[in-house]
Amino acid sequence: MTSHPLLDADASPPFSLIVDRTLDWAAGQPRPLPWRVTDARGRRNPYHVWVSEIMLQQTQANTVIAYFEHWLSRFPTIAALAAAPLDDVLKAWEGLGYYARARNLHRAAQMVVARYGGELPAERTALLGLPGIGRSTAGAILSLAFGQRAAILDGNVKRVLSRVFDVALPLGEPATDRRLWALSESLVRAVTHDAQVGALNEALMDLGATVCRPRSPTCLVCPLLGLCRAQQLGQQAARPLRRPRRPLPHYDVTCGVIWDDRGRLLIAQRHADGMLGGLWEFPGGKQEPGETLEACLAREIEEELGIQIAVGARLATVPHTYTHLKITLHAFECRWVAGVPQALDVAAWAWVEVADLAQYAFPVTDQKVLRALESRLATAGGRGAP
Repeated sequence: MTSHPLLDADASPPFSLIVDRTLDWAAGQPRPLPWRVTDARGRRNPYHVWVSEIMLQQTQANTVIAYFEHWLSRFPTIAALAAAPLDDVLKAWEGLGYYARARNLHRAAQMVVARYGGELPAERTALLGLPGIGRSTAGAILSLAFGQRAAILDGNVKRVLSRVFDVALPLGEPATDRRLWALSESLVRAVTHDAQVGALNEALMDLGATVCRPRSPTCLVCPLLGLCRAQQLGQQAARPLRRPRRPLPHYDVTCGVIWDDRGRLLIAQRHADGMLGGLWEFPGGKQEPGETLEACLAREIEEELGIQIAVGARLATVPHTYTHLKITLHAFECRWVAGVPQALDVAAWAWVEVADLAQYAFPVTDQKVLRALESRLATAGGRGAP
């Protein structure tokens, strides 16, 4: 095998030995995950591979299982997903977070139906042309579903390779990505048969998920013990190297649980192209400097929906951390006073019976507000606004 210009051949453990040990380990450590079911010919369903790979981004396998099974019961084919309303897709995704993944799956399914007759293409350029499919996801689909020689580089694989090859470069840097991709591709080239590439990619992901964990890796039971340079140097806990995190900004945000005179609640839909796009919420917004929470809420409701409200008692206070910011959501029960709702700065709005709220997809913060409301209603004997 020719050496890769980005690799130090003298310092690197032999790729073929890494491949052999990893495949042998995986053969004795099967993970019976639902997206790994094969047909009579031993082939994976490309749609199942695609959905599972998207769900597994930023989410652990144990959490994904129930979502994956529900998803397939609701959208058994790419055509069924493409034909479904976005609201239904977001509802099926509710709780998994990173909702752009669901929106991209939906939009990509529509493109697959329009361009490829509802069959996921087995060609890299075509896959990369679909929303939400990047280089690693494309590699997973090509290797696992179509038996092609393609590398992957998800979070688990990055961690394994950073430790095995003691990559002392911070994640997120272009040089680090080039180095890790070069290593992953070298391992793929060292696989004897094309049909084994998918098994290797999956084994590397499993190794990172179960043995080479972010914290407290179980090195003594690792199949690559003796080959892992970071472990030999006592650096496994320091790999992969991460850039120092900047403190996340914090915002106080308000929302109104707004009752009308018929006992219905007002909810609003977020714009599809923004954060948490397409989800429904109890309307409100960010507090401005020098503004009380109550004044903030009244202002935001008038700006977004063109109505006036009377702000009542606080219902819940919900802290939450996103990848790029922290918020504290302050929820108040309110009464509608005047005006006809308009979609001034929301995608849509609706007056909804409490019993029907479960039909809508809400962010996790608003789900907690809804639970607080249900608890309050139970205590009040089912009565609406106090």
